Amino acid sequence: MKTAAIIPSAGIGKRMGFKKKPFISLAGRPILAHTVAVFEGSPHIDALVLVVPKGDEDICQEEIVGRFRYKKVIKIVSGGKERQDSVRAALDSLSVSWDIVVVHDGVRPFVTPALIEGVIKEAKKTGCAISAVPVKDTIKEVQDGTVRRTIPREPLWAVQTPQAFKAEILINAHKKAFEDGFYSTDDSAIVEWLGYKVSVVEGLYENIKITTPEDIMVGEALLNGKEVGMNIKDASRLWV
Repeated sequence: MKTAAIIPSAGIGKRMGFKKKPFISLAGRPILAHTVAVFEGSPHIDALVLVVPKGDEDICQEEIVGRFRYKKVIKIVSGGKERQDSVRAALDSLSVSWDIVVVHDGVRPFVTPALIEGVIKEAKKTGCAISAVPVKDTIKEVQDGTVRRTIPREPLWAVQTPQAFKAEILINAHKKAFEDGFYSTDDSAIVEWLGYKVSVVEGLYENIKITTPEDIMVGEALLNGKEVGMNIKDASRLWV
């Protein structure tokens, strides 16, 4: 079965001072370069489609794909207004020959080959699979500055990427959502909305999404931990 990965990276980070997050440096490399490297090295990924802000296609080709000599990137697509628009644009750019499509945030550079393999294998069996981790903190519902209730955390999981789907399911879900005006920031929520069941593969707490300046510091710590041989789970305690 042929598997393509879509890496949406078209967001402008308000909390990063309106910088283009994928191109922010992390340990001397753009964040997106770190992310692509993992997928480039995965034997379970046949091709990559990168989605970047409109007008940055050439920069991405030069500074990411060309500079680091990534061979699996087959297309660089212009992003849309919302994340969902960006993923749909990437899906529209793919041919019909793909069996599995993986979607992964461009600013989650600590994804692992094993996690990519895990969601792909599960999607082949069930059609839809996401990575997620059990919620650690106590969760409260708050309204107007006052706690309304405490929500039991046992059944709660924090959703991550990568997420993997049989291509036909994801394409049809995005098409229907666009036609009906349904929007979500999460691809699995779109297929759930269409009535599909989604399987869960346990993710990694260190698979963080870099969205704030503090996340850059955490990312540097995680990378430094790898370099000196620190167990990455120990390093991840720096931000728990």
